[in-house]
Amino acid sequence: MAGYEGTETRSGKMIFEPILEEGVFRFDCSADDRDAAFPSISFENLKVRDTPLVNVNNVPTYIPSFEYVLGQQIVTIEFPPNTSFYGTGEVSGQLERTGKRIFTWNTDAWGYGAGTTSLYQSHPWVLAVLPNGEALGVLADTTRRCEIDLRKEANVKIISSSPYPVITFGPFASPVDVLASFSRAVGTVFMPPKWSLGYHQCRWSYHSDARVREIVKTFREKGIPCDVIWMDIDYMDGFRCFTFDQERFPDPKTLAEDLHQHGFKAIWMLDPGIKKEEGYFVYDSGSKRDIWIQTADGKPFVGDVWPGPCVFPDFTQSSARSWWANLVKDFITNGVDGIWNDMNEPAVFKSVTKTMPESNIHQGDSELGGRQNHSHYHNVYGTLMARSTYEGMKLADEQKRPFVLTRAGFVGSQRYAATWTGDNLSTWEHLHMSISMVVQLGLSGQPLSGPDIGGFAGNATPKLFGRWMGVGSMFPFCRGHSETDTIDHEPWSFGEECEEVCRLALRRRYRFLPHIYTLFYMAHTRGIPVATPTFFAAQDEIRSYIKCSTSCQKASGSVLTLKTVIRWIHYSCGPPYQHVEEANPTDDLSLLVALNENGKAEGMLFEDDGDGYEYTKGGYLLTTYVADKQSSVVTVKVLKTEGSWKRPNRRLHVQLLLGKGAKIDAWGVDGEMLQITMPSESEVSDLVLASEKQLKTRIENAKPIPDLDNVPGHKGTELSRTPVEVKSGDWALKVVPWIGGRIISMEHLPSGTQWLHSRVDVNGYEEYSSVEYRSAGCSEEYSVIGRDLEQAGEVESLQLEGDIGGGLVLERQIYISKDNPRIFRIDSGIVARKVGAGSGRIFKARLFAGAPMFNLLHPTESYVSFTAVDGSKHEVWPESGERILEGDLRPNGEWKLVDKCVGLALVNLFNISQVYKCLIHWGTGTVNLELWSEERPVSKESPLRISHEYEGNRNTF
Repeated sequence: MAGYEGTETRSGKMIFEPILEEGVFRFDCSADDRDAAFPSISFENLKVRDTPLVNVNNVPTYIPSFEYVLGQQIVTIEFPPNTSFYGTGEVSGQLERTGKRIFTWNTDAWGYGAGTTSLYQSHPWVLAVLPNGEALGVLADTTRRCEIDLRKEANVKIISSSPYPVITFGPFASPVDVLASFSRAVGTVFMPPKWSLGYHQCRWSYHSDARVREIVKTFREKGIPCDVIWMDIDYMDGFRCFTFDQERFPDPKTLAEDLHQHGFKAIWMLDPGIKKEEGYFVYDSGSKRDIWIQTADGKPFVGDVWPGPCVFPDFTQSSARSWWANLVKDFITNGVDGIWNDMNEPAVFKSVTKTMPESNIHQGDSELGGRQNHSHYHNVYGTLMARSTYEGMKLADEQKRPFVLTRAGFVGSQRYAATWTGDNLSTWEHLHMSISMVVQLGLSGQPLSGPDIGGFAGNATPKLFGRWMGVGSMFPFCRGHSETDTIDHEPWSFGEECEEVCRLALRRRYRFLPHIYTLFYMAHTRGIPVATPTFFAAQDEIRSYIKCSTSCQKASGSVLTLKTVIRWIHYSCGPPYQHVEEANPTDDLSLLVALNENGKAEGMLFEDDGDGYEYTKGGYLLTTYVADKQSSVVTVKVLKTEGSWKRPNRRLHVQLLLGKGAKIDAWGVDGEMLQITMPSESEVSDLVLASEKQLKTRIENAKPIPDLDNVPGHKGTELSRTPVEVKSGDWALKVVPWIGGRIISMEHLPSGTQWLHSRVDVNGYEEYSSVEYRSAGCSEEYSVIGRDLEQAGEVESLQLEGDIGGGLVLERQIYISKDNPRIFRIDSGIVARKVGAGSGRIFKARLFAGAPMFNLLHPTESYVSFTAVDGSKHEVWPESGERILEGDLRPNGEWKLVDKCVGLALVNLFNISQVYKCLIHWGTGTVNLELWSEERPVSKESPLRISHEYEGNRNTF
């Protein structure tokens, strides 16, 4: 069976065989490696990957090379110069992945940044767009931790435990063709119920059913579209899954009935961590069936999560999946409409790795890989949990389509669940990243995704929330969500101007819901992404596509947009809307038609019951509409139809778009030909001019959302202000002067490594004064008193200053010198300021500490290395806990944080005469390396200072 790890070193070209369909190839290092590879979990049909096509003699255009070193399989594929790379699944940062590196290891990545290399999902998949416009996909079909390195131009490098096959799709004519082929291998997205495409409102947490009813009532009173409300973990009895708090949620079935009467669905959270407590029916039944993940010595693994000590179902076993599915089936009887699987990386508290030990044992089904340790199944744990939840919902009611949302996922998880982009921040940076993240997931086979609109952590400002809703209202999955102890983040929580923006944005979504639903039918049946980058459309300017929305003249109905060529069109319509289940197929159908340069347009509209599976038996209507301009007449008609659903008896409203908001209205009967006489060129010019004036007037009369720098709230300071960037040489730093002057981002550019673990209001690089941790200096607002740009001089630098009370000021200078751009330096000190010259005033004793919290990309392979003052050499590993180093055991002016897995070290150099002691504190996926001064009085003549430097090195150990 699979999984040997040899010690030999070998290399060469990979062998190949055609699979699935023309243009798809499987590559292995050897025939023995092919036989030894683990079964595929990503492929929908597990046998397809292992069954070669017969009588196919095609040779692949690109054949990977491999190296086999110490059990690691290194695969390299060379492409033509100027090839661009996309995909790689759920990743932060920019859309194009050329020049980036990621690690596929599902990670609880709260507050991730643009440089974070492992998030909640793993997609070892690269979409290469070639210079000639063709495209090719690369899948490393391994569930284990995998490095995808795209830093070398036109080169894909993949490193993971051997053996594993590589599958290529193409080259095909376009990225769409690649993704369609990819979907035929790994499966398409499940067909979502139509209600799930409306707006969702969530918070951690709505603490009672009374608060839930209040939120629902407010949405309806204010006329803000919403179809779904979510219950986070606090609805449970002591965080026990499948239970309800008897004081705050005593009657969930009645609550669900009330919500349904108001047109709302209810989605409830279920986590994998099951409280270890005898007498708790879930724990008892799971223990009786022996379905918990085990430690290496065969005992159930116990790890802390929300309920305290927990055990975890082993979803790699069919018996565990069936057990869970039946629990879900019973849970649905409480009026549950959808289920939210969170914390399923799986996340574990009080663990350096943020998850369970890799030595834990899963008793996996043979078709999944059999009995293996956790390192093999970690990345697919969330997918298998989502699958079990999905199957449980189908058991509960086979006539309804399940809706499951999962945080963790893998290639193929789209068959069972939607996803969101995890615990983001209420910052402009995260708003910008959310767009590329949603598109990237679509380019990796998961089209049903979206961010927490407004940001999960921190307090959004009105302008940030309004802008995010404007963008987020058109994401495939549309949900607002926020963290506990933040201010309210419902659409009406930021003032009437922001409320109106949200109302209009969401009404726009609801008008386009038939189009969005059609896109999901295409994604479900053909594997075409729902949200795509503009270069997809640019592939073929004569190809038409469809957009749908609700009628502008009525409260419901459908609008179909026939559009060609890339065109930015201003389009708006009136405010009426209805929630999803009030839509009536007999209402007017509106077609928005934008002709291409050849006077043609084409598009489709999918209609069915909005739920259930009749569409799989022909119970649907798929209509292809075309528009064609001949001379001065535009003819709109039905080209073809599919399905047995009877066309509703309804009026047809065609809006022929002329540009800049101008349009011509025409009415007819759906299914019958409609001819529209075009106005003369001068009349068109007049219509466009009038539309421009109308738009200008609307903009001038609109009430703008006010600029507010600070939003009062329970949790820190608002996060949406723009950090100051210090960038030169090897380093790109981001600093937030308004909260402790902390450094929140510390990216080593040559390696692409983000070393800091931070959010805006906590962690990162902090400094504080006095003996209490995070005391004066940690959160005060600093002033920027100096800024030198690299272009203007020899140094890129930033000077900060903050009043920490008692007549003392904390000074800090951060700079990167042109003379040595590999290093950045921090000079800090506490200085007595507010005294007269020569007064001799002495201030109370102070201790000064610099306290950075660093990211551990590979926690079990990371350690701190140094030579002490007494000459002894030390390696401090995470299992050692906290270490305080004093006297001759202090590092002698240098210590290194080493990532053994990637051969990289962060070197911290400091002046030993200024450092009284050093502290190493291992956290969950993090480590603090702190430098402390002596504790003594401070005067004007005797400030406290610490100076130190950072350098990123490879192979320095």
